[in-house]
Amino acid sequence: MNPLVELNLALILFLPWYAILAVLFWLFPRQPRTFARKAFDSASLVLATALSAWSMYWSIGSADPQYGHMWGQILATSLSYGVFLAAMAVAMLLRWRWLRGRAAVDFGSAPAATGGSVP
Repeated sequence: MNPLVELNLALILFLPWYAILAVLFWLFPRQPRTFARKAFDSASLVLATALSAWSMYWSIGSADPQYGHMWGQILATSLSYGVFLAAMAVAMLLRWRWLRGRAAVDFGSAPAATGGSVP
């Protein structure tokens, strides 16, 4: 096997699944779709992919060769997938808290913006 493919095999195998998760993360929730939200989503996806790749390279280098050559790929696949999911989960929680706090601020100022009275 090509050494470059072998080194990146875990990332190559999970790339379609990462793409599906990335699209779902990008699309939902649909609103608000501001520049700050797009920047946060982009940074989150890049960071999750970078952390996943880093964990894959680390685990291939750290795998005990005593258990066979395939063990490095198994460990790399498992660890990189777990790191990607953990990074995306943290990003989702942070985004949810940010958007929830922002919605409360927007909701609180809605009556004044529409000409209603504020109690």
